Amino acid sequence: MSCCAHGVELTAAIGRASSQDEIALASRDLGNGSWQTSLSVPGMHCGTCIQSVEEALSRLPQVERARANLTTRRVAVTWRGTAPPDMIAALAAVGYKAHLDEAEERTFDPEMARLIRALAVSGFAAMNIMMLSVSIWSGAEAETRQAFHWISAALALPTLIYSGGIFYRSAWAALRRGRTNMDVPISIGITLAFGLSLYDTLHHGHQAYFDAATSLIFFLLIGRTLDHAMRQRARGVIGSLIRLSPRGATVERSDGSRDYLPIGEIEPGMAIILAVGDRVPVDGRVVSGTSSLDCALATGESMPVAVTTGSFVQAGALNLSAPVRLVAAARARDSFLAEMTRLMEAAEDGRARYRRIADRAARLYSPVVHLAAFLTFLGWMAVNGDWHNATSIAIAVLIITCPCALGLAVPIVQVVAARRLFDAGIMMKDGSAIERLAEVEAVCFDKTGTLTIGTPRADLRGVAPEALEIAGLLARHSSHPVSQAIAMAAPGAAGRHADLSEVSEQAGLGLEAHLDGQRYRLGRASWALDAQSAADGTVLSCNGKEIARFAIAETLRPGAVETVKLLRHAGLSVTILSGDRSSAVAGIAKALDIEDFAAGLLPGDKVARLAQAKAEGRRTLMVGDGLNDAPALSAAHVSMAPATAADIGRSTADFVFLYDSLAAIPAALDIAHKAGRLVRQNFAIAIGYNALAIPVAMAGYVTPLLAALAMSVSSVIVVANALRLRPAGHTIEEEVAPSAERLRMVAAK
Repeated sequence: MSCCAHGVELTAAIGRASSQDEIALASRDLGNGSWQTSLSVPGMHCGTCIQSVEEALSRLPQVERARANLTTRRVAVTWRGTAPPDMIAALAAVGYKAHLDEAEERTFDPEMARLIRALAVSGFAAMNIMMLSVSIWSGAEAETRQAFHWISAALALPTLIYSGGIFYRSAWAALRRGRTNMDVPISIGITLAFGLSLYDTLHHGHQAYFDAATSLIFFLLIGRTLDHAMRQRARGVIGSLIRLSPRGATVERSDGSRDYLPIGEIEPGMAIILAVGDRVPVDGRVVSGTSSLDCALATGESMPVAVTTGSFVQAGALNLSAPVRLVAAARARDSFLAEMTRLMEAAEDGRARYRRIADRAARLYSPVVHLAAFLTFLGWMAVNGDWHNATSIAIAVLIITCPCALGLAVPIVQVVAARRLFDAGIMMKDGSAIERLAEVEAVCFDKTGTLTIGTPRADLRGVAPEALEIAGLLARHSSHPVSQAIAMAAPGAAGRHADLSEVSEQAGLGLEAHLDGQRYRLGRASWALDAQSAADGTVLSCNGKEIARFAIAETLRPGAVETVKLLRHAGLSVTILSGDRSSAVAGIAKALDIEDFAAGLLPGDKVARLAQAKAEGRRTLMVGDGLNDAPALSAAHVSMAPATAADIGRSTADFVFLYDSLAAIPAALDIAHKAGRLVRQNFAIAIGYNALAIPVAMAGYVTPLLAALAMSVSSVIVVANALRLRPAGHTIEEEVAPSAERLRMVAAK
């Protein structure tokens, strides 16, 4: 082997090593030896592509799972080991170029620009050829007809090469690797239509189907452009989240110097200076300064949220009033905003029962259609022996059976439903979840953090105003939830803060301070009082004597009462599964009028309850938020979690709702039922169209031009039907009333 050849091999080897190093650095550590890598695969455009990409990656020995996302044209690969497998080479072997995913948003979509240019060329040619065809059909003389045919051929040829190249390239990429896709019969159909028309023109025939070939390309490109635009619409939601994350932040070094670092270089522990008008770049904690943040994205809170030293802030929140200093608690890719982005990107990853049926139908399409066209050709040759007529009818069969409507039936509905849910403040992780949600017959709630919110409420009945003022002064020195509840309930007494002295907090016990020469304690009765208290609780004492006692109660999550009533009215059973003490669970159950509840449950106990429900044939929706709920969320038929849930809870749940209100649950159920109906309608439209069109085309009653028109109309009808999933209201509360009525109708059926 020559030195030059050795050099080429060495360069290629170095390139592969460099690529593998980059993949390793960009991979996310999932723990337990597993890693996840996100690759961009721009060549994916149909269900067959998804299957090919996932199968190619799954064959690699280190790969545990590969999930392709057609909307974003990305694939998430989970693998094990110390070094990543050669995923890019594996995809290249089956005809797909791949590269590391880029976090930065693209303002220019080259695929959309290419589709629009191809659509414009085909539209121009189709309209002009149609005008010439009208003259021919009107009875033009032989010389005029022949001239018009040649002009039509001159317009059609560049259209096939440029606009039809989109289908030709895809078909060739499939054929050269021994597989087929829906673009193969399309390419054959338009090529045969053009070839037969050119033959007729050369032999002075009366008819030519240049109009059919160009119109077919035009209508197919309309469907493909609409599909791409719809997917970009869902991708636009993700882009809106990405835009909320700044490209960098001002970092303060240990020596006091400041640098502006790209967001990808910010590490946990770095000090960040957040100016007014800046968005929080990564999750962090305030170490100095007081301000108000717009946290609508993270929590759905419509009012500004006050933050001060010790407050935890999430990426994407907007700083409104004053500069603050943060300490980063996570990298950008591990922050809340990045997680929300991944949730939206995962909306199409899971393929439900309907989606799998559509994929199987698309895989069967090519051989079935080729066989039907071939049998049609043989049949008409046997009938009249006219190869020209037989070929024309076979072309019509190829064109009219294009499975665009069937291929769009499910993904279009799921894309629209994902956007619909996002508008209602709900993130969908898995496309199959929307179908599973429509099947639920029971709803199980965790209590703490789900039916209730983390902020307790102080009952002030029987507390003297002066005692409440002193309690408020003490409580404002602690971030403990009970102290915060008392501080919120107490009247403002900022003028007396200077009178407090020697303020200290005893962990797990309470607060102590001196005021006007007296010692005050706020906390556990057993600690605050000199004498033994008969009943423990939260008390305010002066020199060891009780002067006020506070009853602390949990606060129901907004919309909890209405949501439970709504679910029960819809025929769904409602249960509380909680690990809290029995008295606390019973009180919440009574407030919500829920008769079926269980307390003191361990995580395994909740899973066992859900397994029992499954064995009894009941499909259950689990709604929980904590670390102890993660096994139950995973075991349930479908699951939801609030945005305030623990990280593992949000990761495990199929849906995450951003608003505080539980009204998100009936709203999501409503969307799920509507999406299910639309999917069934789309399948009925696609199947009905093919059942009617194929026999008519095989009988010879359809020209290639009419076949192109019929196929395109069916696709447009399916897309239009999916778009009937109307936009969300302005607030989640606007969804409750219509959701209640529709859920009642579903239950009645």
